[in-house]
Amino acid sequence: MRVWRVMGVLGVAAGLLLSGLTGTASAVPAPHDRCEPSASTPLRQFRASWVASVVNIDWPSKTGLTAAQQQAELIGWLDDAVRQRHNAVILQVRPTADAFWPSKVEPWSQYLTGKQGGDPGYDPLAFAVAEAHKRNLELHAWFNPYRLSMGTDINALVPTHPARQHPDWVVTYGGKLYYNPGIPAARKLVEDAIMDAVANYDIDGVHFDDYFYPYPVAGQVFDDAATYAEYGAGFPTLAEWRRNNIDLLVQEMQQRIKAAKPWVKFGISPFAVWRNKGTDPLGSDTTAGVQTYDDLSADTRRWVREEWIDYIVPQVYWAGGFAPADYNKIVPWWAEQVRGTDVHLYIGHATYKVGTSTQSPDWSDPAELSDQLAFNTAVPEVKGDVYFSAKDVRADRLGATTLLNNIWYTRPALIPTMRNLDSRAPLPVHAVRATRTADGVELTWRRTSSDTTSYAIYRRELTGGDHCPDTDARNLIATTRTPTYTDPTATPGKPYLYTVTALDRLANQSLPIPAVVVR
Repeated sequence: MRVWRVMGVLGVAAGLLLSGLTGTASAVPAPHDRCEPSASTPLRQFRASWVASVVNIDWPSKTGLTAAQQQAELIGWLDDAVRQRHNAVILQVRPTADAFWPSKVEPWSQYLTGKQGGDPGYDPLAFAVAEAHKRNLELHAWFNPYRLSMGTDINALVPTHPARQHPDWVVTYGGKLYYNPGIPAARKLVEDAIMDAVANYDIDGVHFDDYFYPYPVAGQVFDDAATYAEYGAGFPTLAEWRRNNIDLLVQEMQQRIKAAKPWVKFGISPFAVWRNKGTDPLGSDTTAGVQTYDDLSADTRRWVREEWIDYIVPQVYWAGGFAPADYNKIVPWWAEQVRGTDVHLYIGHATYKVGTSTQSPDWSDPAELSDQLAFNTAVPEVKGDVYFSAKDVRADRLGATTLLNNIWYTRPALIPTMRNLDSRAPLPVHAVRATRTADGVELTWRRTSSDTTSYAIYRRELTGGDHCPDTDARNLIATTRTPTYTDPTATPGKPYLYTVTALDRLANQSLPIPAVVVR
């Protein structure tokens, strides 16, 4: 057994790594240049699944499970994420104006125990954050702003529910109950409920989905005429006033989140069509039946252009070539919207349609999702992908998930940086050591600066290996939150150059020194 700690001797090799600290792959490597970043192994890419709790879609799988059973299920979803080489999870924690934590504002969610207000016997959000971070996964807490109930009986809510205390805030529509977004006090309550989680939990992101004003239901009217009469001064139309109500929610949430915790990201995953080109020349080349600007009062394009959000995940739930809403036309449209802003673009994928949807024949093709990721490599603004939902990723119908992983997720990836939030890298680690053990090569090191959250471990072979800059993840073997890692894949007797870097909670990466060599 030999152990080296190398500083100056391998300075050239270490220096080769420096240019890859914040790089991202966006093009297929040129055949004549083996150091060209590979689109199939980007260094930075957001990868996640939505884990939905409403009507027990993903987790908990049903109501009435014990705390231990719920925890075991959630660990299973997080372990799935690790196996998929994802680096984040988007977990629904406020599905219907309720809470997956002991909220000061709203009752326990019925999807935990089967009864609204029922104590599950533990703190699910605290457990989720701790277990996600243990696996070096970001935990984005997913909140539905205005949906109150999947039914219409307000008396089914617990007597202490804010909606029971303020029934004038409630609108019945499409078989569900909603808070009226036009009532300022209702909007503040929604924000307060979300901020209770932001203030008390170490979440990495606040996430909204596509529900603002509800999707249109034929023959029904969202009855807010009286509210418009009371609060709509200065807005010549009901539609403009409604859009302003949602704009205020988005703008105020960003302000409140950043005032409390500047590092917490704020993202939204809207229905992917802002407006059709036939409605507005600025819109996408689509003929979708729903337009968020007109039908949900969600001016998603403005939120991006005004930079009221940190990332957007349009739910591009259609196949490439589907005429009314073509994936291959919608993604470039969104790329154009984020271009020149600090807003990250991640794409939402319809994993749930694979092998089940008859909307277009492409959903019977196991390569459809993989083809979508291939298309994204030609769109440099796309910085990641999110899949709906976790159970469909696990189901792996047609082998689509396995195919995607084998092509695109063969290596880990770092979270994309948001340099507008923070661009200062932590100090590099020190005292790196590598030791041969029966289980592989054990690496240990020490943290230098308190802003270090996690670490990235790179490995390259010294004989016959490349010495390319780490502008992609070809040499990235793991990330971890602990200052130790055992490489079980190291071949005995083969010399390696290992490099460990420190990352802060916004994934800014330190210099990749010191390095170690093991024979």
